[in-house]
Amino acid sequence: MAIDLDHFSPLEKLRSFAPDAVEDAQTFRGEVTLWIRAASLIRVCEFLRDDPATNFKYLSDVTAVDHYPVEPRFETVYHLLSLEPYCRLRLKVRLPGEDPRVASAVPVWPGANAFEREVFDLFGIRFEGHPNLTRLLLPEDWEGHPLRKDYPTEGFR
Repeated sequence: MAIDLDHFSPLEKLRSFAPDAVEDAQTFRGEVTLWIRAASLIRVCEFLRDDPATNFKYLSDVTAVDHYPVEPRFETVYHLLSLEPYCRLRLKVRLPGEDPRVASAVPVWPGANAFEREVFDLFGIRFEGHPNLTRLLLPEDWEGHPLRKDYPTEGFR
């Protein structure tokens, strides 16, 4: 099923709400991805959740990608679901390799709590305003973030 981005309703609504928030848009195999500016993330998420036409009430996942050695190095990835009308949407936010930070989505979707802690633990991306940004999977005294591409395969010695 091909999706015409020029007539994709959530993107049209988002561009009219915040014209400068969307950096790029792409469709691949029937899935839409929007790259959002880091400074606009929470405003965009609140709009997508609250607007009756988009209705993205469900955050199904938050993860990250490390593009090392390319800059911007990281992308945080948010998978959203609208049940009425049924639609899936992926948001990505590009972050620099040096001190990657983005606003926490927990105030918008409380279910982002554990997802963001996992991304922090494994990639080292900080979520500003997160209520409890501590390691989730690894011990507190663990050195480094094992899903970073420059992490030693045998760990730090």
